[in-house]
Amino acid sequence: MKIITIDFETYYNREYSLSKLTTEEYIRSPFFEVIGVAVKVDDNPTEWASGTHEQIKTWLMQFDWEGSAGLAHNAMFDGAILNWVFDIRPKLWLDTLSMARALHGVEVGGSLKALAERYNLGVKGTEVINAMGMRRTEFTEEGLATYGDYCINDVDLTYALFDRLMMGKNFPTGEIKLIDLTLRMFTEPVLRLDKELLEQHLAEVRERKEKLLADAAADRDDLMSNPKFAELLRSLGVEPPMKISPTTGKETYAMAKNDEEFKALLEHDDERVQALVAARIGTKSTLEETRTERFIGIAERGLMPVPLKYYAAHTGRWGGSDNLNLQNLPSRGANANKLKTSILPPKGQVIIDSDSSQIEARVLAWIAQQDDLVEAFANKEDVYKKMASAIYGVAEDQVTKEQRFVGKTTILGAGYGMGAAKFQAQLKVLGVETELDECRRIIEIYRKTNPHIVALWREAQFALGLMKDDIDGTLGRPGLLKIIGKHKAIKLPNKLLMRYNELSAGEGDEFQYKTRKGQIKIYGGKVIENVCQAVARCIIGEQMVRISKRYRVVLTVHDAIACVAPMTEKYAARDYVEECMRWVPDWAQGLPINCESGIGETYGDC
Repeated sequence: MKIITIDFETYYNREYSLSKLTTEEYIRSPFFEVIGVAVKVDDNPTEWASGTHEQIKTWLMQFDWEGSAGLAHNAMFDGAILNWVFDIRPKLWLDTLSMARALHGVEVGGSLKALAERYNLGVKGTEVINAMGMRRTEFTEEGLATYGDYCINDVDLTYALFDRLMMGKNFPTGEIKLIDLTLRMFTEPVLRLDKELLEQHLAEVRERKEKLLADAAADRDDLMSNPKFAELLRSLGVEPPMKISPTTGKETYAMAKNDEEFKALLEHDDERVQALVAARIGTKSTLEETRTERFIGIAERGLMPVPLKYYAAHTGRWGGSDNLNLQNLPSRGANANKLKTSILPPKGQVIIDSDSSQIEARVLAWIAQQDDLVEAFANKEDVYKKMASAIYGVAEDQVTKEQRFVGKTTILGAGYGMGAAKFQAQLKVLGVETELDECRRIIEIYRKTNPHIVALWREAQFALGLMKDDIDGTLGRPGLLKIIGKHKAIKLPNKLLMRYNELSAGEGDEFQYKTRKGQIKIYGGKVIENVCQAVARCIIGEQMVRISKRYRVVLTVHDAIACVAPMTEKYAARDYVEECMRWVPDWAQGLPINCESGIGETYGDC
């Protein structure tokens, strides 16, 4: 299959640019204009074309897109232009930005300039700066030619970078397919939005926000005083986030507008919390308002592109992109249902959403070779009841709903070395008040019940020492995970590396590694959390590829995959999706996987 490398140069100015607008807003704007485009077929000389929309489309149509792979750096942008503006779709999408993130980790400098310098491929030009505010017809002949040379150089750098990232065709084939699937969710949108429902929801959210703030009786002093605001949060069942003050070295409230844990409360399930935090930060709108407004804007412009960042997290998981984080749609309450219900499949089709059940807990038990727990999952036993039975010393058929909830929280929360104090705080957030001594007892029972999981934490702690000293090794179930000492990384089943850059010893049992946000603390239990999330993502990725062979995948959220299928075959489609979601790769034989699924005429109905 031929590779067609492409790069578009487009009009922008100070206000109309990708720094001020989302990719979707920018390309669908009436101000949008292609200045020119450069194309390279395999390693042949790169060509540049400029002209009217019709002239550029005619020029682009001469290439065999349907039989070729399209390649770009940040293909979400170039792919959207190619489809939305010129109605052209390649057989496969390749993207050097996505590949670099997978190979070098999310901390890699993702710009073409940074990667070209990293690989000594050449120098990216700066002519784009001089093009600001210039329409195509405003360029001189010489200026347009110079701009064309700049674009040609970008294409040549992208092609050379792709060659280096492929490493002699060693980039995992499955990951190439996942990059393509992820890009097509955005570049070839099929989901619709119910604009009328969204407008109704926006009015309700605004009215509710004003009432919530009034009911809270919070004046400016309450909002700005740390102690008073902390009490407001506690009155809503939220423990205020804390941090160590860089000035005093003492613990203080983390409630500034730049504190990540505090900003996360803007996405809290309780609207009252959202409203209070938004008022304190000084934003005019809650997250719910801005998200709904963004949905309405997209609905006015066309179908809903799903912007997902491939390999967004350290563990390889997907993340939100383009200021539309569908990974963080509310999971409970009226807001969740309204927003999700506004997402519609193509006419005559349904959405099938399938969620992998307890996949991290299952992966943890399997990697640790905690065989009794693996067997319980495989036999479809209620592992939450079993845990509650051990905690409370009662028969499983005597476990109450409240006790089972504690058992569930223990299974899902204690598997990565969580201590009693943190477990107590987690229970409190979930509405369960528990004495610290009781939390210590529960944690101790979990550890005695699952000794192989505890041993896995110790093994991971030892693995950190190996990585620090550039020594190779293994981790967990034989043959699954390799320690690559010189890279300070763990090699995952998909052949990619989960890196701990510049790993060094910290205080006590802790280590630390470097990210763009600073030093991150790491220890055995946290490594196992990373590993379980990464392995779960490998499995879900392979399942997604299998589903895509028959049905169009439109979204993935955490451990769930959504696709669309004809309404006339919705039950057969659901059965196929469930079959795919229960399938495990060859390298994961013996891992009991299960799922839950739903069929809906809207995403909210699934």
